[in-house]
Amino acid sequence: MNPGRSLKKAVIEQHSCVACGCCVKVCPRKAIEILGGIMARVNWEQCVGCGKCMKECPASVITIQEVC
Repeated sequence: MNPGRSLKKAVIEQHSCVACGCCVKVCPRKAIEILGGIMARVNWEQCVGCGKCMKECPASVITIQEVC
């Protein structure tokens, strides 16, 4: 990461995730996984903030946010 530069990453509302796996299927970087069959987790090292997961999420619990 470059110092002083914000990057966009996917953020999942963990308590609202239904673990359907739709986000996992569309992620081009394989940056999302389902943990224990109950929630999704984003690997920020892999995530490029493309927004495909956010558009696909039927529960609308994924946002793309700027992170430092």
